[in-house]
Amino acid sequence: MNDKRKHKSLPRLKSDKEAEDFVDTADLSEFDLSGFKPVNFEFENKSATISMRLPKSQLAAVKAAAKKRGIPYQRFMREMIQRGMQAS
Repeated sequence: MNDKRKHKSLPRLKSDKEAEDFVDTADLSEFDLSGFKPVNFEFENKSATISMRLPKSQLAAVKAAAKKRGIPYQRFMREMIQRGMQAS
């Protein structure tokens, strides 16, 4: 059976919150995903800087884990901070 329904285009999402809300509520079968490219959902500008002291071994472990995931280690650290905040 050939499905000739017209699919909607994906909306442009401007924030993590918009992306989360969209995924939580959308029926993705209604959208044309043929041109889908994965994106980084870190939309918010990184406007604050921090400095933290870590043991060299801990930083090496963080960098190794980030490399295994294929992402920069600072992004990996932001993800770990976010997960910790959500868990508490």
